[in-house]
Amino acid sequence: QVQLVESGGGLVQPGESLRLSCVASGSMVKVNTMGWYRQAPGKERELVASIRSRSSINYADSVKGRFTISIDSAKNTVYLQMNSLKPEDTAVYYCNGPGYPLYAWGQGTQVTVSL
Repeated sequence: QVQLVESGGGLVQPGESLRLSCVASGSMVKVNTMGWYRQAPGKERELVASIRSRSSINYADSVKGRFTISIDSAKNTVYLQMNSLKPEDTAVYYCNGPGYPLYAWGQGTQVTVSL
């Protein structure tokens, strides 16, 4: 019943920034509890950032200090601000529950960091 639509990805050079958005539609979504995941070619999907409440926000070690997760409850939208991007950040990015899938996966948005 809940649909997740990710957007904002693209091709950027190392050091540049991107802002990803995830719009959740449906009455069952918990707008204050969400996470961002990524999956690179040949690798398993991994949790990048999660927000359970204003006082419970977590990031993977590989993105700490560079990525910021936030939520606009009024718009049912979760954001991921990505700064100082590195080639190893290249992946398809998805949103879903904070550490576990609560809904069907969306199509994701491709982020490519290359010279």
